[in-house]
Amino acid sequence: MEIGNFKIGSKTFIIAELSANHGHDKSIAIETVKAAKKAGADAIKLQTYRPDTITIDCDNKYFQINDGTQWDGRTLYDLYEEAHLPWEWHEELFKVARDEGLTCFSSPFDKTAVDFLEELNTPAYKIASFEIQDIPLIEYAASKGKPIIMSTGIAMKEDIKLAIDTCRNVGNEEIILLKCTSSYPAPIELANLKTMVDMKERFGVEVGLSDHTLGNTVPVVATSLGAKVIEKHFILDKSIGGPDADFSLDLKEFSSMVKAVRDAEMALGEVTYELSEKVEKNKKFARSLFAVKDIKKGEKFTEKNVRSIRPGYGLHPKYLKEILKNEASNDIERGIPITNQLIARN
Repeated sequence: MEIGNFKIGSKTFIIAELSANHGHDKSIAIETVKAAKKAGADAIKLQTYRPDTITIDCDNKYFQINDGTQWDGRTLYDLYEEAHLPWEWHEELFKVARDEGLTCFSSPFDKTAVDFLEELNTPAYKIASFEIQDIPLIEYAASKGKPIIMSTGIAMKEDIKLAIDTCRNVGNEEIILLKCTSSYPAPIELANLKTMVDMKERFGVEVGLSDHTLGNTVPVVATSLGAKVIEKHFILDKSIGGPDADFSLDLKEFSSMVKAVRDAEMALGEVTYELSEKVEKNKKFARSLFAVKDIKKGEKFTEKNVRSIRPGYGLHPKYLKEILKNEASNDIERGIPITNQLIARN
């Protein structure tokens, strides 16, 4: 599977999520894209909606946020009015990303957004956690034949299966599920990354992480468990503020996270039992058989005059029992490695 010029699985696909971190200032949005490249991201992800494509302007109790979040006291429409990325900026942001060598794609929130993103030749679609139940949206996006990345923050098993089946029913097998905790910021103890491993086995798709925790621990552990994608909210400077600033990483923090993920990848390496040149050289400090007392020619080898000690210039310790059946072929000084030439075979 490829997203833009990135082959999924070649290394962890690290996505910087712009989200609302633009402060309704296009210059900030552009600089954020450039900073994402500097921070080591492989991709920048946008969100494509208007308040009217995601909710309605209504202030009755159903549309008021009052759940112990940082957004309490606001209506959904008011929040999305502040957070949305103007559609007229998209084309330029896609171009800036291409010029920077970043893959750029977006989360659509209705069919008109899919149509708009098709005009921009988006290389993939991201389905947000709260849209995983929007089966008509998933079906329409998946029908475009591009990779579908779906966050699972509010999804039960049956929701995930239905979303995957919806993609497959329109012939789209290029599916990536992201383990996500829909809490902002998310407590580390709710990450439950073993679920990510189970999703890969259970649903037969690639998996990754959409992370709202603070710090690098969860992305690093996810990488070690096989995550092919890591997505984190990215902000140019937290002083910009906005609804997502508190759980977004700035340039320094995001760079640190990228380094930690890349270090984890290097540590995982590959399955090999070959020794590197550096380790091979250090084998000389392993154990081998040495004379630990002066031994006369014709004298029998014993456990008192031959031992397995460091360094590793003598015979392998596995030969000790065999050597103890034999005698010295020459005088051997204490501290001389035992070699085949010093053994008179009986």
